[in-house]
Amino acid sequence: MPSKKELEFNKNDDEMRLKISGLNKKHDQVTLGGGKKRIEKLHGQGKLTARERVDYLLDAGRECIEIGAFAGDGMYEEYGGCPSGGVVVKIGYVKGQQCIVVANDATVKAGAWFPITGKKNLRAQEIAMENKLPIIYLVDSAGVFLPLQDEIFPDKEHFGRIFRNNARMSSEGILQVSAIMGSCVAGGAYLPIMSDEALIVNKTGSIFLAGSHLVKAAIGENVDNETLGGATTHCEISGVTDYKCENDEDCLDQIKTILGKVGHSTPAGFNRAESVAPAENPEDLYGLMPADRSKPYEVRDIIKRLVDESKYEEYKKDYGKSIVTCYARVDGWSVGIVANQRDMVKSRKDGMQFGGVIYSDSADKAARFIMNCNQKKIPLVFLQDVTGFMVGSRSEHGGIIKDGAKMVSAMANSVVPKFTIITGNSYGAGNYAMCGKAYDPRLIVGWPTAEIAVMGGSQAAKVLLSIEVGRLKAKGEKITAEKEKELFDKIKNRYDEQTSPYYAASRLWIDNIIDPIDTRTWISMGIEAANHRPIEERYNVGVIQT
Repeated sequence: MPSKKELEFNKNDDEMRLKISGLNKKHDQVTLGGGKKRIEKLHGQGKLTARERVDYLLDAGRECIEIGAFAGDGMYEEYGGCPSGGVVVKIGYVKGQQCIVVANDATVKAGAWFPITGKKNLRAQEIAMENKLPIIYLVDSAGVFLPLQDEIFPDKEHFGRIFRNNARMSSEGILQVSAIMGSCVAGGAYLPIMSDEALIVNKTGSIFLAGSHLVKAAIGENVDNETLGGATTHCEISGVTDYKCENDEDCLDQIKTILGKVGHSTPAGFNRAESVAPAENPEDLYGLMPADRSKPYEVRDIIKRLVDESKYEEYKKDYGKSIVTCYARVDGWSVGIVANQRDMVKSRKDGMQFGGVIYSDSADKAARFIMNCNQKKIPLVFLQDVTGFMVGSRSEHGGIIKDGAKMVSAMANSVVPKFTIITGNSYGAGNYAMCGKAYDPRLIVGWPTAEIAVMGGSQAAKVLLSIEVGRLKAKGEKITAEKEKELFDKIKNRYDEQTSPYYAASRLWIDNIIDPIDTRTWISMGIEAANHRPIEERYNVGVIQT
């Protein structure tokens, strides 16, 4: 007869597999972009879809990771939605050269830019700039989505930032290659032409500041789009583009030729040994992660399923037990891991400590460990399952704010690359201290079990309920127990929806939601990308109180 522990493991395993099945189904939906009819229409024009273009371009059989697959999920429903933010972004390899590929999805509103499209494109450029990674743009876009122009056009992190980044990347020697594979209109015309090399597909690609209808309205000239800005015009008359290609495949093959001749940059020099698979079965991650997010578990069991040979060297094991800090290897790469311990642990200082809470001694330990990793040029991996810092008079008198600030300062000023995996809870200041999105992790992803919010759903609902009940009573309304429960459930359901990993992924608070087994791939490819850019800054934490 199975033990209680085995039954719990099997229950967790079933729940995780259900979540992953839902994740895969949702991903299958977004890969259809604007739908099968629009895909067929694109094929009828002799064009490949954005995903087909990316898949054709990337080296077959090599690993790749997708950034922002669920961007725009549940957003812009009044306009028909914006699957994947209307743009496909992947990090992969072209002729053995690691690079990032950005492809407009013309099946989604003709590739028009929604606000989330701009945010996703900027995220792709940010990754390229942080890691000195070649970036390839496959352009097929009708330009800014006009009904939302005020949310995409004028601000600092809006559409114009793309071209500023084009210029900055070029000055830094970061290779940019653009292929005009469809429409490229107005301000969007600057992106490919500010790249280092530009290709255009004959008959289907066009680029101009104003299309034929606007030219007619503006200056009265009658001209068709092909004459105005087609491949022949720009390759033979204006000299705007560098290569004329006969079809999508010919264009993508030419990009492969270009990338195949690119020299390698000076590496950062992160330590890498031969990769060894974990000794413990990575699929155990499904059963080890509790389906009930309030239940404790041993984070070292998670670490053993992620690191080479399941081996790690723990730093200050018996001090600051609510955070585990250790050195290990992931796919051969040397890493420093900072992980929240969700098991109840006994501390000589504080007695029994709650799992997932950061105490003063843990913050102090983590800060010192982060400094050591910077000293030794070891990339940092944060495994987040945190409910926040410990509260109460004992913690406040002990200086929890000071120790928390020390950890945040050490992490925020880190010059080695940081990677964040949100395995469970990511609440409040714990999100910040454990390298949330605001602290520039090179990549940040969530497992299907991730929850991101100021606090947990029940706690938040109780706070919001007390405010709402007070407001209604002030208006003279009588609040019965049934009415109070109805209000609580309504508030909690709304709050829970906002803590979902899909809510976070749709807004690009995280780069993707991943199968836990893929965690090693994300960390390894992230460090490989980071290794393209040498560390030029000196580590300095500034003023911190000791």
